[in-house]
Amino acid sequence: MADDLHSGQSVETISAGFRSIEEYDLVIIGSGEASKYVAWTLAKQGQRVVVVERKYIGGSCPNIACLPSKNVIHSAKVASYFRRGEEFGIGTTGFTIDMESVRNRKREMVAELVDIHVENFRKSGAELIVGYGKFTGPRTVEVTLPDGTTRTLRGTNVIIGTGTTAAVQPIPGLAEAQPLTHIEALELGEIPQHLLVMGGGYVGLELAQAMRRFGSRVTVIDRNERLVHREDPDIAEGLSKLFQEEGIELVLSAHVERVSGTSGKAVTVIVRQGASQRTLEGTHLLIATGRTPNTQGLGLESAGVDTTDRGYIKVNERLETTAAGVWAVGDVAGSPQFTHVAFDDFRVIRDNLAGGNHVTTGRLVPFCMFTDPEVARIGLSETEAGARAIPYRLFKIPMAAVLRTRTLSETRGFIKALVDINSDRILGLTVFGIDGGEIMASVQVAMIAGLPYTALRDAILTHPTLLEGLVVLFSSSPSVPT
Repeated sequence: MADDLHSGQSVETISAGFRSIEEYDLVIIGSGEASKYVAWTLAKQGQRVVVVERKYIGGSCPNIACLPSKNVIHSAKVASYFRRGEEFGIGTTGFTIDMESVRNRKREMVAELVDIHVENFRKSGAELIVGYGKFTGPRTVEVTLPDGTTRTLRGTNVIIGTGTTAAVQPIPGLAEAQPLTHIEALELGEIPQHLLVMGGGYVGLELAQAMRRFGSRVTVIDRNERLVHREDPDIAEGLSKLFQEEGIELVLSAHVERVSGTSGKAVTVIVRQGASQRTLEGTHLLIATGRTPNTQGLGLESAGVDTTDRGYIKVNERLETTAAGVWAVGDVAGSPQFTHVAFDDFRVIRDNLAGGNHVTTGRLVPFCMFTDPEVARIGLSETEAGARAIPYRLFKIPMAAVLRTRTLSETRGFIKALVDINSDRILGLTVFGIDGGEIMASVQVAMIAGLPYTALRDAILTHPTLLEGLVVLFSSSPSVPT
């Protein structure tokens, strides 16, 4: 397969003992968001670029994460509309959900995306090698190909973009239970009878709601007192109420002590809540309790690349590692674990390789959890503002005050914004509501432009749209939390 993907780009080859070292301007390990855009951009500029990818061409986003999950989540939303059919005057008795068809729709999308990526590599002139890469010396990478042969590559610069993997905590019996990660959950061809979800963060909640809407009984287990514990209490309360109304059981402040059985057949999870112990039984177990960096086996010590105490590649604000000429991008570099942040890492690397001084500090990073409705935030939350003793005015309205939601029968949730107490500058916006990510993006643009909140308040926005809610929001009477 690797030979089919070679671009035919000529490289300088030199002999070193009994091995040949192929010289490139840039060697990249991993083909994720930042990596592929660096490769395509620099190759189009005439540089000799090679990318080594172990499995997922284009990285996790088009293959096993962002896009596939949203594909499946949308199918679940369609299923929820069928169940709500009478609300819209549509009879939908007797419908069924075919999980194999749900999976196949996702697979078809992924296949199309992979084909696009392969074509982009071909057109750019960047060479793509499918194989396993590891450092054998400074800026030198040995690649083991699928047939067992090896190639040795050396770059004027080397970029590490190997991403992260779902963490499996050292809980007795957990690994032996062969739990699902998001990868396997998105490949299910049947509806789990009872899905136990470990983790009350983004991945766990998105998939918990989707599987419930497909027809699973779902239990979410989280060690924190509330869901998405880093967000404001009103967000946690809103999500908890949503999930309970949809029939999802929440087991909070729960520490998993041990697991037995096998996911996909029968699995038992023993949890402790305070002084009490509780036994939870299900057919499937999904773990969504964090990520671990893919740095094992990379030979980083041979390259002089240091890692942090959590195993991530140690980088400075320019994304340079501790080794000259070696850079790291995306999740493995400890960047916020979002595709849109990895894309910005590409811009940082691109500019710095060209002699610039682009840094990662001070980035305005948006967050969006694709539950239904969505949770989206840009800038400060109330919790963060309070922790940093930043005074603010709070504008807050229910989503029902946005008239478009009434036409859609999607009135759940709220919008709130923090505005500087001494100026009209927007400090942050949170949306718990339909298309929250789209609403948030408009405010993000205003924040980037340095516009006061009054610019949005006084704008003429189309009626009836969701964005029109920003006029309603910023025309409301603010409060000043104490």
